[in-house]
Amino acid sequence: MPRFPVTALRSVDLGTPDIDVSAKFYCDVWGLERVAEVAGVIYLRASGSDHHVVALHRSATTELRSVTFRVASSDDFESIAANARAEGAQLISAPAPNDAPDGGTVMVLRGPEGGVLRFVHGDATHAPKPRGDRPERLAHVNLNSTDVDRSARFYEKALGFHLTDRSKIMAFVRCNSDHHAVVIAEAKVNGLNHVAFLLPSLESVMRGSGRMIDAGFPIAWGVGRHGPGDNVFSYFIDPVGTVIEYTAEVLQVDDAYVFRGPHQWVWPPGRTDQWGIAPPKAEHVKAAQLAVGYAAA
Repeated sequence: MPRFPVTALRSVDLGTPDIDVSAKFYCDVWGLERVAEVAGVIYLRASGSDHHVVALHRSATTELRSVTFRVASSDDFESIAANARAEGAQLISAPAPNDAPDGGTVMVLRGPEGGVLRFVHGDATHAPKPRGDRPERLAHVNLNSTDVDRSARFYEKALGFHLTDRSKIMAFVRCNSDHHAVVIAEAKVNGLNHVAFLLPSLESVMRGSGRMIDAGFPIAWGVGRHGPGDNVFSYFIDPVGTVIEYTAEVLQVDDAYVFRGPHQWVWPPGRTDQWGIAPPKAEHVKAAQLAVGYAAA
């Protein structure tokens, strides 16, 4: 296994025009737990060890405020910053003590397409608290890009990710043994496509999906099994329009994994996943996957 300077996707910061509704949804329905509220920001943990996986901010519109990654060593901050600037990123703040409740050291960049990327080291963790059909951690974040190949190169050259697979409209990049931590999707706008939360198993995805339906949130797409990554999926739309995914059984890869390109990731006509039971994605779901932009600079 190669050495990755970035070792994991840690959390996302989401802007919501109704923070109380969003917090209630993510705690009571989606399966997260409130761990802190500081300066009006609500921090929500999953059942794994990460201090939090979602931070909710009050904002005028639904938006992606930042994506946070964990770095292997404090020594990696300097090289990440230098490589990122060389690839068109802007350094917003140099490594410094993090005054948010997760602590540690944090560095903040703005990527070439406008999204804010945070990098933490020495952040606080929890003892895992398994909760059956509740999320364990983030599985991946899917970002829309007007230039997928340029974005993929940024993650490779600036952040040390590896390109695992490339379909016709998506690039899958990894920073550990998970098949992907970031997915970059071809789109006419830059921003958030969706956030995926890892559940323990296929059974937990099914039970979690049932809980969502009982709460009045129908499945937006799925249940199915993706091609790249081989993971089970079930998509939903949260109360303020953010697309979110329950997923499980993400493919684990190493250096022996053989990259596959667009000509190999092809489905029969009318099929959208391996199983062939997920219906085509509805237009309102496609629209939601394009509607959440990056927070303004």
